Amino acid sequence: MSETLTIIDNRTGKKFDIPIENESIRATDLRQIKVKEEEFGMLCYDPAFMNTASVKSRITYIDGDRGILEYRGYPIELLAEKSTSFLEVAYLLINGALPTPAQLDQWRSDIKRHTFVHENIKKLMAGFRHDANPMGMFISMIAALSTFYPDAKEIMDAPKRMKQIHRLIGKVTTIAAFAYTHSKGMPYVYPSDDLSYAGNFLTMMFKIGESKYRVNPVLEHALTVLFILHADHEQNCSTNTMRSIGSSHIDPYSAVAGAAAALWGPLHGGANEAVLRMLDEIGTVRNIPTVIKDVKEGRRKLMGFGHRVYKNYDPRAKVIKTLADEVFEVTGKNMKLEIALELERIALEDEYFVKRKLYPNVDFYSGLIYEAMGFPLDFFPVLFAIPRTAGWLAHWQEHILDPEQKIARPRQLYVGERGRSWVPLDKR
Repeated sequence: MSETLTIIDNRTGKKFDIPIENESIRATDLRQIKVKEEEFGMLCYDPAFMNTASVKSRITYIDGDRGILEYRGYPIELLAEKSTSFLEVAYLLINGALPTPAQLDQWRSDIKRHTFVHENIKKLMAGFRHDANPMGMFISMIAALSTFYPDAKEIMDAPKRMKQIHRLIGKVTTIAAFAYTHSKGMPYVYPSDDLSYAGNFLTMMFKIGESKYRVNPVLEHALTVLFILHADHEQNCSTNTMRSIGSSHIDPYSAVAGAAAALWGPLHGGANEAVLRMLDEIGTVRNIPTVIKDVKEGRRKLMGFGHRVYKNYDPRAKVIKTLADEVFEVTGKNMKLEIALELERIALEDEYFVKRKLYPNVDFYSGLIYEAMGFPLDFFPVLFAIPRTAGWLAHWQEHILDPEQKIARPRQLYVGERGRSWVPLDKR
């Protein structure tokens, strides 16, 4: 059987055989379809890239219909259960294989060597108002790093490129924690090399003024798992932004800042915050039937349900749901958790939601855990950006090393007017 797609252009009667590769066709192969030879040729019109693949990637696999998510071929559930270190998963994403003990030790050492930030970064941070949004501070400081490391522009030099990867993964937790302590008007807590990635971050966040502060191991484990679950998710808005900016061969600090800005948008990185606000608004389990009724009648949305890709239960949400029980054993029960559990139970049994394949997504329970751990709501996008930096960098590196890739330049369908005559100002 021929691996081609036959297209007949009814305008001209011409037949075209388009090669099929990996269940896809190349958009440029459509250029041959035209009425007149001087025409540009056929384009694909696909707003928001609903059915367009712009890259070939080996990093993350998603089967939304079956609820499957894999990093480099490893199921996300397996990584969340077996890996005890976020940095191990970051290594996997960027290098394509799980590290040996020696490789992991070296990787940790390389990253921990770069956790401190230049003193001038602190001075820049001091220029923000006390009530500045932490994600805005985070984005600004990441962008500023590009001015501190001139060698970052040498992206095709493998050792120098990897050094920037080490620097970024090492510094994002420090910058994030500094943004939080700045908003509190408290002194900065510096990184500790003897702690885990998540443990070090929690210490920089919450040790303030507590000389005997020790990270609770349950909360440390929970944050490690949350970081693993959020490390990558294929070609989402921020990852596509990272690849697009990176395609110009700018330094990775500028590209990560742009990706983080995309993540900050409420339709991308603000969903778990919206879930908590919804649970606050619901207030009690008794109000859930009214909420469900309002959703069905189109008067409100059920935040934390449904996903652009998943038409099944988000595999990350399953892991987080069990994680919530462990966290609340330490922090104490929360009425919002009871509301969330009952809301999920009712929705999963209701034909309206089942028919529309509206299942809980990763944001439904993650915000509950973050809040229980003491993170403020406006800090949630930063918590998303920290682990996602590893995924962004993996995609950035894959993109710039892909010989098929060029600078991103989508086509458009121009539907405006043409050939208009100039009218003098006094005649308009």
